Amino acid sequence: MPLELHHLTGGYTKPIVQDINLSLQQGEWLSLVGANGSGKSTLLKLVSRILTPQQGAVVLDGKAIHQFSSQAIARKLSLLPQQQKIPVGVTVRQLVSLGRSPYQPWWQWELTHQDWEKVNAVLVQTGMEAFGDRPVEALSGGERQRAFLALALAQDPKVLLLDEPTTYLDINYQLQLLELLKTLNQQGMAIVTVLHDVNLAARYSDRLSMLRQGKIWAIGAVSDVLTPENLSQVFGVDVVILETPVGLQVCPLSPSEPTPLPMQHPL
Repeated sequence: MPLELHHLTGGYTKPIVQDINLSLQQGEWLSLVGANGSGKSTLLKLVSRILTPQQGAVVLDGKAIHQFSSQAIARKLSLLPQQQKIPVGVTVRQLVSLGRSPYQPWWQWELTHQDWEKVNAVLVQTGMEAFGDRPVEALSGGERQRAFLALALAQDPKVLLLDEPTTYLDINYQLQLLELLKTLNQQGMAIVTVLHDVNLAARYSDRLSMLRQGKIWAIGAVSDVLTPENLSQVFGVDVVILETPVGLQVCPLSPSEPTPLPMQHPL
């Protein structure tokens, strides 16, 4: 298992996600879905060591993540955050080349020939080779997302984490990006996505994990998790599940009232 979470609890001043247990196999695509505020993005931040767990552990390649150096983690795991800081005056090729920094010794400031080969390869892979000399701030939203994905891929990770990668993209760019991720996944990369659109999550993922109020409500195959009962409890909507050419899809009907959870004692 490249990634395992054991009783993971954490957040900010107070815990937002609590007692999360799950594992990710190599070549698997797991999507985290849930209502706003359910803890999806916080969970990714805990996994990527942006936040420190208050309890539990993240295990990467059989070793607790806090035992790795930042450079060693970046060689195994890469995160595409929901919002990126746009560097001014930096070209796409320069941005993507930063993904090779985890492989640079501290005394070396120049990329090797092999590093540049990797940069050029991921530019081709993401369809950004024609944009290499273009400033990042001049790109459209879809182009910019692909540029930052190329940066993440330049790290050559085993596990790729993506927080709402389709946000602010029109449907054409959404499908382009997800089809690219599907290709990477089929080549053996393990992927964890936070997706706002349940139908896109169901279409592309091997498994779904539904979060409600910081805890896993349901996890498993799409057909097991995507049920009217789960969607009513997690999203507060009555739905019909439809069989379509791209698999199970959700047709919302009306708002519903989820059953209140019992009161929790503070940790």
